[in-house]
Amino acid sequence: MASADTPKTSTLKLAIHWLVYAAFRCVESILWLLPVEAVWYLGRALGTLGYYLAGKYRRLALNNLSIAFGSEHDEAWRRQTARRHFASLFSNLLCGFKLPMMKQSDVEKRVTVEGMEHTRAAMQKQRPILYLVCHLSCWEILTQVPSLFVFDRKPATVYQPLRNPFLNALVLRRRRKLGYTLFDRQDGFAGPMKHMKEGGCLGVLVDQHAGDHGIWCPFFDRLASTTPIAAMMAQRSHGVLMPLAIYDNGPGRWRMVCSAPVDTEELKQTVEGLTTWMNRSVEMMIRRQPENWFWVHNRWKTPKPQFLLSNYKRGISYPADYDHSRLRAFELLVRSPNWLGDACMAFPAVRAMKSGRPDLKITVFGPEKLRELWEAQPEVDRYIGKENREGLFAVARKIKTAGIRFDAAVLLTNSTRSTAELWLAGIPRLVGYKGSLRSRMLHQIIKEPGGKGPPLHHTLRYLHIARSIGADVSGFTSQVSSAAPSQNLETKNSELRIGICAGAEYGQAKRWPLDRFAEVIKQVSDAHPEIEWVFFGAPGEAAMGEQLSTMVGGVRHSNLVGKTKLAELITQLKTCRLLLTNDTGTMHLACAEGVPTVSIFGSTEPVLTGPLGDQHTVIRHQVPCSPCFKRECPFGHYECMTQITPDQVAAAVLKKLV
Repeated sequence: MASADTPKTSTLKLAIHWLVYAAFRCVESILWLLPVEAVWYLGRALGTLGYYLAGKYRRLALNNLSIAFGSEHDEAWRRQTARRHFASLFSNLLCGFKLPMMKQSDVEKRVTVEGMEHTRAAMQKQRPILYLVCHLSCWEILTQVPSLFVFDRKPATVYQPLRNPFLNALVLRRRRKLGYTLFDRQDGFAGPMKHMKEGGCLGVLVDQHAGDHGIWCPFFDRLASTTPIAAMMAQRSHGVLMPLAIYDNGPGRWRMVCSAPVDTEELKQTVEGLTTWMNRSVEMMIRRQPENWFWVHNRWKTPKPQFLLSNYKRGISYPADYDHSRLRAFELLVRSPNWLGDACMAFPAVRAMKSGRPDLKITVFGPEKLRELWEAQPEVDRYIGKENREGLFAVARKIKTAGIRFDAAVLLTNSTRSTAELWLAGIPRLVGYKGSLRSRMLHQIIKEPGGKGPPLHHTLRYLHIARSIGADVSGFTSQVSSAAPSQNLETKNSELRIGICAGAEYGQAKRWPLDRFAEVIKQVSDAHPEIEWVFFGAPGEAAMGEQLSTMVGGVRHSNLVGKTKLAELITQLKTCRLLLTNDTGTMHLACAEGVPTVSIFGSTEPVLTGPLGDQHTVIRHQVPCSPCFKRECPFGHYECMTQITPDQVAAAVLKKLV
């Protein structure tokens, strides 16, 4: 089989390009026979048909119109505008094919000019002019009638070469024939800059997505990557930025409008300031005749891989008088882990994401039982809960009908099912680790963290996801590795309270024997009789709470096992000086709230899921089979747990109280 760059393949590509070129010339020949008005009406008919047949582009246009005008116009207006746009786009596309075959004087008769006093004033000052050009109406007109807006100056434009070499050569021949100097964008901007400094006129398209090299500025109040090239060239040449637009003005007729410019010599502005002004000018041009703009271009494209904006070189810029409350949100859905402990370990990652861009709104999706946990986090704007009994399609429907159009979703789970739920909900960008069978549904796969050494802690794995999508996690990484106890721990009448979490929903292999907890309580209480012990646990562990209460006898304690909702558990934990616990979700919740812990580990691995920070103490007894991560000990004797003595644990607790 021939490789992609063999002469045989190159010859085939060239033949295909020639056939496309030949077909284009045939279409031109047909259009040459028709009057301009007939071409215009034919294009509108084809465009109306295209609106109904081109579902992908129809949806893109409607989504773009919703971003731009969703708060100003209803859906009926947006659909009508989209239909009119398709009609305008096709009619102007066909007319653009027709115009180069007409006499220049005949084309000029079809164009009404407005606002050229701005151009003449700039020329009288002998200033270079950079025309800001948009994809409005039949923008090909600008290449056919330079005499209407460049006058005695030499016209030039920066162009992107067509992939088809035959079509590209045809376009270049025709434009040079009209007196244009053409600068290939791939050759850099030395040529255009020289042209500007010599007093020339230059046209640059400025309304497209600029990718990773743009400045992020509001455009219809939604951040969009915007090219700074026009602003840089005008500033360095001490030129004038002149908005120039083409609008439909009847069948086969157009209106050329030159708007009020910015003189970079008179108005001393930064490149960022000029670029934000440019976006505002483009928006004003579009508002004059919305159906004429190129709505099938993905102007508000979600960048890949880093759609959070912390690391972009040129950053974000706003107009000086911008009302930030108008900024439209970038909607991110975060799929929460299902377990309480894992969800708590995800907090730093969610906080890092939130700081990643100023327009970000975070909706967390996860089990209904975690609603109170996530709603208590200030970085979370909304929560969508699911019940265990809800099926795959029901969950997808719940997300779709939440009234939010999500731009992206980050999965902090690894299961195929959780991915399928979001995939069926139609979220356009799904991000996560490769997982089991879900890689085909992910649009962006996060590579596993590399490097030698021990496996990465779950908290750091979640932060790695945040880093991979553009968040600056440096501050959050240092926080979780050296967290200090909370300075806001509540106290009840200045009493010394210690929490006990003696259960573990995961299974028996994570539970230290109950009688040993009771022994620790008695030993510590002998040294500190003022302590009030508070027992915590899940509803299914209520019997265990009663049993422990009986074991400790007259020691001061409160049994809250199974009696607190999540919000109440958080409140109670904050009253504790520390928490003595197995490897549980309550342990991670205490860590998240800044409560020091003494944690007993058996079948699980503290390197992966242990509490992070110097204020936490982990006690474990290493045996050859640990960590096994099993719910029940396959040997039945739970040696990793039973070899940990009450004396060890009591000593660790007493040390915390010094």
